[in-house]
Amino acid sequence: MARRRRGIPVDGVLLLDKAQGISSNHALQQVRRLYEAQKAGHTGTLDPMATGLLPICFGEATKFSAYLLDADKTYRTRVRLGEITDTGDAEGTLVERHSVPALVEDDIEAALARFRGDIEQVPPMYSALKHQGRPLYELAREGKQVERAARRVTVYDMRLLSCESEGFELEVRCSKGTYIRTLAEDIGRALGCGAHITSLRRLRSGPFDADAMQGFEALEQMDGASRQARLLPIDAMLPHVPSLEVAAIESRRLLHGQRARVDTGALVADETARLYHSGAFLGLVSVTRPGEVTPRRLRNTASPVRE
Repeated sequence: MARRRRGIPVDGVLLLDKAQGISSNHALQQVRRLYEAQKAGHTGTLDPMATGLLPICFGEATKFSAYLLDADKTYRTRVRLGEITDTGDAEGTLVERHSVPALVEDDIEAALARFRGDIEQVPPMYSALKHQGRPLYELAREGKQVERAARRVTVYDMRLLSCESEGFELEVRCSKGTYIRTLAEDIGRALGCGAHITSLRRLRSGPFDADAMQGFEALEQMDGASRQARLLPIDAMLPHVPSLEVAAIESRRLLHGQRARVDTGALVADETARLYHSGAFLGLVSVTRPGEVTPRRLRNTASPVRE
């Protein structure tokens, strides 16, 4: 007999303002217990030191979370020059100290220019990436170092917000997989004195920005209805994906895993579309050819589709 899942069915997306000092998984479990949800997952880890936007997917929304994992992100960070830590942030152990040269804003801007666009990054040892089945951070805590292949990431924009004698503040818009700690270390190296970050806050993830975030303590103070109202619909994660509205008979065919003839408009083969019937989001389909689609990723529906 299958084990019955604990909790209640909850579907939707919560934009959590993660607090400093806790892991993303701990934040996830806090929120899951608060909503008494059967199933939940987050969409992109934030370091314990980091704060800010951590989208939490509940229930059926977890099926579509990959679209946020792959999304571009925006961060604000403070960089301290002249000190290198083993983790690349203020929570690590100081391993090197260097004098900071007399820098003017133009010097920093010239260094930043080298790290805009497509760049190569070597992932840090203190990361969740795995080596032979073990997270790198576990090996790092044991004092071990392993070779890590450089990865290509994209820094779309990097703005210098403020500058002082021993550091500066940046806002960075980047592709998935970009380590802001590593970016700061590389900039510090380019300036000849090393660096680490002292704060990090995520401001944007895909279509979501910080304006709609809610902290855990505020959620705790809400009644159930108000807390439920903070959940966004599942398809809020997918505004960039074109949509198709289909009739009931085609909806049923697709929900049963069959292809269906529909009006695909200007969509071409292999393109993905959001599927709707009577305004209800049913999931994602792929265009096989003009006028025909096949299921790609569909949500479970609690009731049959009616005419």
